[in-house]
Amino acid sequence: MFKVKNSLFFNQKEEVVLIGLYDRPLKFEGELAKLDEAMAGQLTELVKEGDISAKLHATAVIPTLGQVPAKRLLFIGLGKEKQADFHAIKEAIGMAAKQINKLKLSSAAVALDSFVSESVEANDAAHAFSEAFGLASYVFKGYKQLSNEPERLVEQVSIYTEAEAEEVQAALHVGYALSQGTNAARTLVNTPANMMTAADLAEHAKRLADKYGFEVEILEKEDMEKLGMGALLAVNKGSVEPPKMITLKYQPLEEWKDVLGLVGKGITFDTGGYSLKTKDGLVGMKMDMGGAAAVLGAMEIIGELKPDQNVVAVIPSTDNMISGEALKPDDVITSMSGKTIEVLNTDAEGRLALADAMTYAKHHKADYLVDVATLTGGVIVALGTDKTGAITNDEAFLEEVMAASEEAGEFIWQLPLTEKDKERIRSSKMADLNNSPGREGHAIMGGGFIGEFAEGTPWVHLDIAGTADTNKVGAFGPAGATGVMARTLALLAVRKAEK
Repeated sequence: MFKVKNSLFFNQKEEVVLIGLYDRPLKFEGELAKLDEAMAGQLTELVKEGDISAKLHATAVIPTLGQVPAKRLLFIGLGKEKQADFHAIKEAIGMAAKQINKLKLSSAAVALDSFVSESVEANDAAHAFSEAFGLASYVFKGYKQLSNEPERLVEQVSIYTEAEAEEVQAALHVGYALSQGTNAARTLVNTPANMMTAADLAEHAKRLADKYGFEVEILEKEDMEKLGMGALLAVNKGSVEPPKMITLKYQPLEEWKDVLGLVGKGITFDTGGYSLKTKDGLVGMKMDMGGAAAVLGAMEIIGELKPDQNVVAVIPSTDNMISGEALKPDDVITSMSGKTIEVLNTDAEGRLALADAMTYAKHHKADYLVDVATLTGGVIVALGTDKTGAITNDEAFLEEVMAASEEAGEFIWQLPLTEKDKERIRSSKMADLNNSPGREGHAIMGGGFIGEFAEGTPWVHLDIAGTADTNKVGAFGPAGATGVMARTLALLAVRKAEK
């Protein structure tokens, strides 16, 4: 996909060359000065006339008309140099990548050194480019009849730079791996529920295992019954689709210790059960396996980057349906941990499935646990649709997760979990726990319930109900699934390995 070249970018035959432009005094420097000279000063004139702008996200496609071998130049404004950090550069590149894709070319190039500044080195720029380009190029084709117009996608990108080619190539690999794992998560979430059952999720996990050499284990309903996974089985009671408990293990180290456990909610469609959702609330519930998608996307990235960190991924998967056998409000069930649960709300099913998954991750010797789930509408009320809510029992571990999320550019905000909150979760007169103590602080109640099954293991809960999909087109892709937290989870593993 990417080929690094240590040569002048405008002396090569390219369909389009992407050039970053910082908002500096009107004077081209270095390669851009040589390019302006080769074009008889026309670029300087276009800047003076406003046809080329360095304002953030301003784009301009300039045909060279044979003055240099490159056919077109695509300028992207990067704004003030002092304000342009890694994430700002990445977003600007995402905007430019969408412009490149509109040109429907099979190849493109980038003048990488034009993105370099005091705070952004060539390797950072390379990482930003490959990640942003991969994310911005994502398309979910859907199921419409194909048009007669031939599809043209960028298949090769030339990276022109004076920096060390091998290091730049490595940075490109990291960025692109992050984008492709995220895009894989997007596709899992975007796929309709009739085509993305628990069995389909399990098959996807098997394909990852085959590709990257992971150990894979798929527990069937009979296995779960033997192990006493009464919480996940209760959610599945109304369904004709069999449940799956999906486990992937990545062990690059000789000893199975210091294990990072990633647990993802895999509810492939959520009707709410007998606590039935509204007509409008049912639409879009195929996205209720966004946590599972994030974990599988993270495992794909981990498979590509191969950090020296043991990881176990556990995904409880089923749909939540209604039938004569379905779970009912007031039922009492027994989880794999032995804790009993009074079910007051069958639409609070994700935390039930995750309860058994948390216990099973501990069964696989997880020393740290991160659960990811489209868990509550309450987190959207609290934080909006651009922030992931977090709850923890270990502040130091949360700091690690938040550092990874900052590197990924995926915003997390911590919610409190107090002893009074825990008292509410344990307030059932019928069982050890109740799954829905009330509307007040619902995001905290849902996360706190899952935390009851961490049982002292350092744990972070991530509620992605607001961030798992978007109705807006952005710099990094179309409306629909975002693949949120796939990069954060993968970078957590990478950072723990480096630490």
